[in-house]
Amino acid sequence: MTLKQKKATFLAIFAAILYALNAPISKLLLIQVTPTMMAGLLYLGAGIGMFIVGVIKNKTGKEQKELPLTKSELPYTICMVVLDIAAPIFLMLGLVTTSAANVSLLNNFEIVATSLIALVIFKEVISKRLWFAIALVTISSIILSVDDITSFQFSFGSIFVILACVCWGFENNCTRKLSTKNPLQIVVIKGICSGIGSIIIAYIIGETLPSVVYILIALLLGFVAYGLSIFFYIHAQRELGAAKTSAYYAVAPFIGVALSLLLFWEIPTMSFIVALLIMIVGTYLASTDNS
Repeated sequence: MTLKQKKATFLAIFAAILYALNAPISKLLLIQVTPTMMAGLLYLGAGIGMFIVGVIKNKTGKEQKELPLTKSELPYTICMVVLDIAAPIFLMLGLVTTSAANVSLLNNFEIVATSLIALVIFKEVISKRLWFAIALVTISSIILSVDDITSFQFSFGSIFVILACVCWGFENNCTRKLSTKNPLQIVVIKGICSGIGSIIIAYIIGETLPSVVYILIALLLGFVAYGLSIFFYIHAQRELGAAKTSAYYAVAPFIGVALSLLLFWEIPTMSFIVALLIMIVGTYLASTDNS
């Protein structure tokens, strides 16, 4: 492994660690911040933070020449923003009513949503290995989504998280159409526009801004967990390629589970442990699929 590849590997794992902070810390903040407002502040923090990063890179001459977005990408850009308004709102609603560990693990359902949408809408081919991975992740998600196996009662919190993953699945496919364009510009547009959209919705439904301290913490978390995480992921991907980077980044939900269990002193149930083991196998198969 070359020095550049080692650096890229570190960036991919570091990106995963940063994103893993999202669920447990957001769960804590939701005690004081309403869900829709929280979603808006997270994305706004990512957008503002990455805009500042772009200004610094431009001032220091480290900004690479990238292709800007054009009018032809406008439909995909609008879809990306709308979906990025809906997804974090669903995620925050899920966090309010279910455990942070559950939410972290269910985030892997995004693999299923992204793959199936790519198959149905964009006619991409799915290998037998990926189909098996999709089946395992789906089974694990179903286990996590049931509160009581005996009466088969669904957890509404888990359903909201799955809805968030479906939105991000569509968003991933939209963003893929913008992959040749300036990634920093995409993150800034995604963050600021989606963040403002969510905050407007929050005001419409009667939510209010929290205290300045919680606003700053939420903005910082968004910058770290969404902005910097995506930024480092993109840089790692350019050196390692999509498959290897996604394999390293796939550890993020499991880091989130570990942090959640430690932070909230949650004792995992037997069904959670079973779902975790199935999810590990499914995620490994999906993230190492090179077809």
